[in-house]
Amino acid sequence: MITVVGVQGGRTVAAFALGHGEDPLAGLRERGWAGHAERVEGVLGDLTLRYAVEAVVGGARPPALADPQGPGLNAAERRGVVPNQRVAAYAVVVADDRVLLTQLAARTGAGGRWNLPGGGLDPGEGPEEAVVREVLEETGQVVEDVRLVDVMTQHWVGRSPRGLEDYHAVRLLHTARCPRPTLPVVHDVGGSTADARWVRLDELGSVEVVASVPVALRAAGVADLHVRPQS
Repeated sequence: MITVVGVQGGRTVAAFALGHGEDPLAGLRERGWAGHAERVEGVLGDLTLRYAVEAVVGGARPPALADPQGPGLNAAERRGVVPNQRVAAYAVVVADDRVLLTQLAARTGAGGRWNLPGGGLDPGEGPEEAVVREVLEETGQVVEDVRLVDVMTQHWVGRSPRGLEDYHAVRLLHTARCPRPTLPVVHDVGGSTADARWVRLDELGSVEVVASVPVALRAAGVADLHVRPQS
């Protein structure tokens, strides 16, 4: 379970279980609050997302969560889709004006595009632990000082190579420091990562990245004027 907690002036003013397909900010907005992610606590299976919030005065509230309405699915198929939520942790790692990126393997369905190092949390694993482990597995780099900067979600319903899916991605975006950058090496051979490299910030415009990369770079305060996300 993921619990979203809104805190104002040191006092908890909102708390709710994140619904399947729900975005934390939308859930807070539905309850009359707006804010930004401060930290995440716990491990996979019992995570708490803490937000610093302020009351929202006026304005339309987001609509309630709708039933899955995937393109091309009939009513029976929609009813039969099994919800799948994946919590993953990623990191913006910058050293010497270069950012660490990983290239997705063909088996991911997004082969050739570039992403931040990271991946799904293992059972009982915390996000900071996952970042350190995933960065090492995917790039051979050792990172520390892992800090949450944003939470990004995506809800997708439809057909995939795995069949019918009702997929809720919860991406915990962090920054991390690499005190001794080296030539990247992919240790998790045969996994989701085909390649890894340090990319100069002023050359990001030549790299085709996934949509979450510009979001994470902005949240981390890294210039991304020329980043070209894949739609």
